[in-house]
Amino acid sequence: MKPCKALISFMVLSVAAPIAASAEAATRRIVVPPNWQGAYDFGYAPAVRVGDWVILSGIPAGGEGAYEDKIRRMYERTVELLTASGVTIEDVVELTSYHLEPTDPQQFGSEFERYMPIHREFFGEHRPAWTAVGTTALLSATAVVEVRVVAVAGSGRDSQVVSAANDTTEPASP
Repeated sequence: MKPCKALISFMVLSVAAPIAASAEAATRRIVVPPNWQGAYDFGYAPAVRVGDWVILSGIPAGGEGAYEDKIRRMYERTVELLTASGVTIEDVVELTSYHLEPTDPQQFGSEFERYMPIHREFFGEHRPAWTAVGTTALLSATAVVEVRVVAVAGSGRDSQVVSAANDTTEPASP
């Protein structure tokens, strides 16, 4: 018994539609805000958006000023790039930070006493996945830290915290 043409057409369309949708979502957009042209000219994209995913290149905490000033500027630049890419800091799902000063866990603890108050100014109660790495050098000569960020558009709207500590699921605080 031969399948009818309508059934074959339905089967082809049901396979082709998701492929077409994923190809559309895979469009890559390089985001270069006006004051970031130097980074692009140097040879990298400050931000790349693929569908709902946004990846920010490393943002150094450098320049003049105290440690805290550098960290604050780094996060201000992070927010600037996220906004230019169409997402918010609440949409950040992963953060990787590279730290120049700490060489052991105790030194990380000391640095994080200075780092975390500024981090909380920007992230509040939002907690992305985070890896902190000690390193021996950063590209920027004045940088003390550099962050790399991954965000997913809209993911901050309906965040939930699943905690084994109290065996509950609750909405994350905005």
